[in-house]
Amino acid sequence: MKAMILAAGRGERMRPLTDALPKPLLPVRGRPLIERSIEALGRAGIHELVVNLGWLGERIRGHLGDGARFGARIAYSEEGYPTLETGGGIHHALGLLGPDAFWVVNADVFCDFGFDQRSLPAGILAHLVLVPNPPQHPEGDFGLHEGMVHEGAGRRLTFSGISILHPGLFAGCRPGRFSLVPLLRAAMRDGAVSGEVHDGLWSDVGTPERLAALGG
Repeated sequence: MKAMILAAGRGERMRPLTDALPKPLLPVRGRPLIERSIEALGRAGIHELVVNLGWLGERIRGHLGDGARFGARIAYSEEGYPTLETGGGIHHALGLLGPDAFWVVNADVFCDFGFDQRSLPAGILAHLVLVPNPPQHPEGDFGLHEGMVHEGAGRRLTFSGISILHPGLFAGCRPGRFSLVPLLRAAMRDGAVSGEVHDGLWSDVGTPERLAALGG
């Protein structure tokens, strides 16, 4: 199984920290964020990685290299800047990811989620890892009922930035800049998005304040 780490973004809310250093290389407790994701995937036996590059992407490539020092093999998906957003960026990298389902991880996630090797059941195009709503996002994103993600009423949870996606989710998409969210919502309406709740450590390291709170 392969994984893609989304590392192309500008990190606007992190400025001025991200003016000269890409957000995935910001240190948390002495380690760059992206290294933590690479090692967590490696512990689950996932070593074939794709990293997309945009803002200051040469800094990320220079830091990670081919991934050998982390026990990984890293391929890079070049987007340039402005980037292609989440949906466009993943679509752009599909040729590197292959025909099977793959993990997707936001590079700014700090968590103790245990990735594993798994496949998606027939008819399921996405599997989302959801978390209890953090203070900065009290309304949540989606609901979860009997293992299926929906937009209906009931308890709402926050999308963690961690998912398993099938290439079929992007059927009919054209190259360019677009968000992943409309694709997920369309798949939810078709009953094609499953999910789970992660109750452990998780933070979207989206602001200097949240970075400092984690010991960055």
